[in-house]
Amino acid sequence: MNLKIHKCEKFSIICDNIASDKSISHRVAIFSLLSNKPSFVRNYLQGDDTLHTLQIAQMLGLNVAEYDGGLILTPPDKIQEPCDVLDCGNAGTAIRLYMGLLSSQKGMFVLSGDRYLNKRPMKRIISPLKSIGATIYGREDNNYAPIVIHGGHLESFNYTSEISSAQVKSAMILAALFAKDSCIYSEYELSRDHTERMLVGMGAEIENMDNNTIKINPLKEKLKPIEIEIPSDPSSAFFFAVAVSIIPDSRCILKNVLLNKTRIEAFKALEKMGVIINYKETSNIYDSIGDIEIISPSELCAVDIRDNISWLIDEIPALAVALSCANGTSSVRNAKELRVKESDRISSIVNNLKKCGIEVEELEDGFVITGGIPRYAKVDSFGDHRIAMSFAILGLKCGIDIEDSDCISVSFPNFVEILKQITRIECEG
Repeated sequence: MNLKIHKCEKFSIICDNIASDKSISHRVAIFSLLSNKPSFVRNYLQGDDTLHTLQIAQMLGLNVAEYDGGLILTPPDKIQEPCDVLDCGNAGTAIRLYMGLLSSQKGMFVLSGDRYLNKRPMKRIISPLKSIGATIYGREDNNYAPIVIHGGHLESFNYTSEISSAQVKSAMILAALFAKDSCIYSEYELSRDHTERMLVGMGAEIENMDNNTIKINPLKEKLKPIEIEIPSDPSSAFFFAVAVSIIPDSRCILKNVLLNKTRIEAFKALEKMGVIINYKETSNIYDSIGDIEIISPSELCAVDIRDNISWLIDEIPALAVALSCANGTSSVRNAKELRVKESDRISSIVNNLKKCGIEVEELEDGFVITGGIPRYAKVDSFGDHRIAMSFAILGLKCGIDIEDSDCISVSFPNFVEILKQITRIECEG
């Protein structure tokens, strides 16, 4: 499907149906396999990625039933050996977290995905798992899926990751829960911490030794069940924050959004650019949740982004749209991780911005953007949901055609529905 986004005038909306948090949805499905009783979850994300994660959990023995507007997730006595390939679709979080978990479970497991996922690097997970005794193999010298795992006993570890990645950390934490003894995991910069928070809430013994190091004790018994209403995803909400930022005299309230500090760094970047943002916490059980109000600035200023990159890595494509409309020259650095996402996002961003008439220089670990007036263009999603949605937002400024937009359903099935409250959209194909 191709989307034609028309330019819009100023707008004011309240978004109370932003897609549920993708990161938490993945983890609810996986972690519920480890509980001693059924978990109950409302607002599980009905996106392609998270539905693949849930389907795999079912193949491993999880029983899923609808009840009272939510899902009851009943764990098996032990994780079952499936009779088929575990299809992760396009979900990088699913394949990497399941690698960590299944490396310690008795049985043979084969993890694979679509043509995009099977080009993404897996050695960053496979190598540390093999170093602690996992029997795990990937295609092309352990670089790519499909992945074959023969689960078994794992040694304890003291591991320092060269990559600040929540996926790498989460995989190693799940492995550590079944290791022979306590494990230490360190990273050079704190990555997003949902896994630690949720598992501690379920009764796991995970201790913060300092800002970037944690100690994980092996499980002595099964974990407590999860009971949660999953909040809105700040990464999805951020698209509409950018929309307000680039369209003068606009305003938006984003309801029931996860406010974890490792998830709202991109909003902090917009504040540095002059956007007015107000946060109102409404609850704090597993994590901080609340509403975010965004008001257009009188002037959108250039900014340099190079710190806490792991906290806003998913939002950089949308942030690049804001930078392209700012006054002055902005840069994003230390973001080489963008090269190995659903697409090479550095290349995807640069190519599409150039088509829109924006001056941009590609760097190995980011880019430099000189803000200007974008023009109408036809751009490619590169099969990447965040590229497709980011340039749909830029279309509010200049009009845009996006090829291959079906990928949006991976994380934000009702994105177009919300965008239609702001502007006219034509769908083709």
